[in-house]
Amino acid sequence: MKTKQLLLALAMGLVSNLSGNASEIVAATLILEAGGEYALGSMEAVNEVIRNRAAKRKLTPRQVCLQRKQFSCWNSGRIDQLLAKAKAHPRFIEAMAIVTGAPTNYTGGADHYHADYCNPYWASSLKKTCIIGKHIFYK
Repeated sequence: MKTKQLLLALAMGLVSNLSGNASEIVAATLILEAGGEYALGSMEAVNEVIRNRAAKRKLTPRQVCLQRKQFSCWNSGRIDQLLAKAKAHPRFIEAMAIVTGAPTNYTGGADHYHADYCNPYWASSLKKTCIIGKHIFYK
């Protein structure tokens, strides 16, 4: 994005100054995507998808989280507001512990997922690995 376009987008609130360190952005993604679920491994599974995509795409986990149209929770572009909302969530400390802790493998290597109430175009082209809570995971 060119400097003039970025400044205009910042002024309009469409993007932010991208505050928040990498762990906070990933933890916020876990909260915003699965913080309301209490199925065993629900937030860990989202973290696995982020880590797997980062490795596959040679990006940082933060870059993966904030990629355009990758995680619906960030689609508004209001990163600072969403980060503040996630930090206020009662499970944010748990999410940070997941992000900074040892890797898990609830999903069998998944790098995609969607909520069980939708059917994205790409789902039929991938192998389903598991269902955790209200999310279906694929690789």
